[in-house]
Amino acid sequence: MADEKKKAVAKADTSETAKSEKKDKKEKKDKKPSKFSPKAIFKNIAKFFKDLRGETKKIVWPSRQMVLKSTGIVLAAILVIGAGIWLIDFALSSGVTAINEAAANQKTTVEETVEETEADKSEKEESEESTTAA
Repeated sequence: MADEKKKAVAKADTSETAKSEKKDKKEKKDKKPSKFSPKAIFKNIAKFFKDLRGETKKIVWPSRQMVLKSTGIVLAAILVIGAGIWLIDFALSSGVTAINEAAANQKTTVEETVEETEADKSEKEESEESTTAA
């Protein structure tokens, strides 16, 4: 029984190799030698333009009403998106301006506090000098 299986497998392998060899031979026959030929170039160019003409005949142009409707939709979308971007930009700019003003106010407050503490120190020093001098 094992011998029969081996024989069947061997036959299948040989038939597959024979098929692949036939396929390879057929592919070699189908392949044309790549020779430069001006006639072939002109034939290919003519074929290209013939195909191009066939494809342009398949084009379906939209009606005037459809073009106007599509244009209106595009313009409306641009306006809506533009307004949204403008709102976001305005909000962010206002936020940054508010932060800058708060920082400037804080800086002014800190500078005033520093000046007051320096004035207080100089007053204390003057009062100490006047009490030690008297």
